[in-house]
Amino acid sequence: MGNFGLTEIILILLVVVLLFGGRKIPELMKGLGQGMKEFRKASKVEDEPDKMSAEDKNEAKK
Repeated sequence: MGNFGLTEIILILLVVVLLFGGRKIPELMKGLGQGMKEFRKASKVEDEPDKMSAEDKNEAKK
């Protein structure tokens, strides 16, 4: 499970084209890309306070 061959990928793409149509796919991909960008940005913002607190702990030890 999880090993997709060329025929499976082509079949999935064909189903997507049939469901959404050729004109709608670029809009869907744009929305997906924006969502991924926001997710990465939010993940980065959450990671920064952790780094700051670790640096503060190291400075407090000195």
